[in-house]
Amino acid sequence: MTVEQNDLTIRPISGREELDLFSRQPYALNEELADDLAAGRRRPQWMWVALHGDRLLARAAWWCRTGDDTPFLLDIFDIDDSSADRGHVDIGVRLLQTAMAQVAPVGARPPEYIRIVTPDWREVGAAKRLVEDRMAALERTGARLLVERLRLEWRPGTPIPEPSGRLAFRPVRDTEEILSLMTLVLDGTLDAHSRDDLTRMSAREAAVRHYEDELAHYRSPRDWWRIATLPDGEPVGFVTPARNDYNPIIGYLAVLPAHRGNGYIDDILAEGTRILSSQDVPRIRAATDLGNTPMANAFQRVGYVNFERTINMTWN
Repeated sequence: MTVEQNDLTIRPISGREELDLFSRQPYALNEELADDLAAGRRRPQWMWVALHGDRLLARAAWWCRTGDDTPFLLDIFDIDDSSADRGHVDIGVRLLQTAMAQVAPVGARPPEYIRIVTPDWREVGAAKRLVEDRMAALERTGARLLVERLRLEWRPGTPIPEPSGRLAFRPVRDTEEILSLMTLVLDGTLDAHSRDDLTRMSAREAAVRHYEDELAHYRSPRDWWRIATLPDGEPVGFVTPARNDYNPIIGYLAVLPAHRGNGYIDDILAEGTRILSSQDVPRIRAATDLGNTPMANAFQRVGYVNFERTINMTWN
């Protein structure tokens, strides 16, 4: 589909041959586009551009998990920042409205938007304007800010705290065990995505959705996942060290409500980090909400650094 609006052309790219056109606007994910297209995580019909002649004024792209047929995230949305004219935000809105009408299933909630930003984006004028302009365009299509998240990284050579001896660790027995624990940890959760899910579904339904959307797609062995227990075998929490399509990750990390406040989170995170570091990985990635201070502090104590943040926005 191609839309002509007052000398503005809005359309999806024709295929891999237009990746250079699509990549004219710089962003961290540009280097992944070719591989994502080859793997089916992106489709040309999900990668849209707004052009004036051959000048790229805005672009948007959706991403899906390997093996899926519907977009899961709107993870690229850029507008030309070279002009002080606020008209560039209007162009971004027109691009989003046109593309979303074609990409998002009719009647369905549009996929979540995620934007990678620098940790200091609020202190740097140019970066602040870039983020806020994109957020303004998204808000005009009905999106709202859900959460700002910390992107964290452990690097080889960083010391991992020795086991304290307070907890024992064992593999997860089966899917039902991990789902039951995921359901329990939603009680009192500080995670914004989980809290949003709980406004629309039960804790069990939210746990199943999280499992199916994320954990079920990991490329690594479930044997890496660990249940943390007291010496008598009572579960305290769990961690799912894994590999996604891009990096080794700490996918899920939690302490059961009855055992929070005892510092067990450090032991559990250190165990997950040890499992991945033993695989000779180049890095370990993780993320947590900016407002989840206890979790963020635990990552810092175990040696993770905050190298980026994300802005996450959703539609009702």
